[in-house]
Amino acid sequence: MSEVKLGKDEKQILKEFEAGEYKSKLTKNRKEFLRSVSDETFKKDKRINIRISRRDLESIQRKALEEGIPYQTLVSSILHKYISGSLKDTEANNPINKDKPLRG
Repeated sequence: MSEVKLGKDEKQILKEFEAGEYKSKLTKNRKEFLRSVSDETFKKDKRINIRISRRDLESIQRKALEEGIPYQTLVSSILHKYISGSLKDTEANNPINKDKPLRG
């Protein structure tokens, strides 16, 4: 994988972190929530294989890189959130707009 290119803000965060000056803006409740999601995500006892388009896989890998996690972890997290009801399809109940082409 090629070297990650950081933006201006990311470089500043990295600089502060490496200097021991970085202060997280996460609240205690948010940290606990993220920790619990992480714990649930890492409980793995089954393996699956799926086929997806190259474009979707590259998008997932890019998003995982932005989040700083492996793409398989991101996929597992997305599936978990969807199944548990915390991730919703915002267009699932929208009426079909005849002016918009259908996705396929």
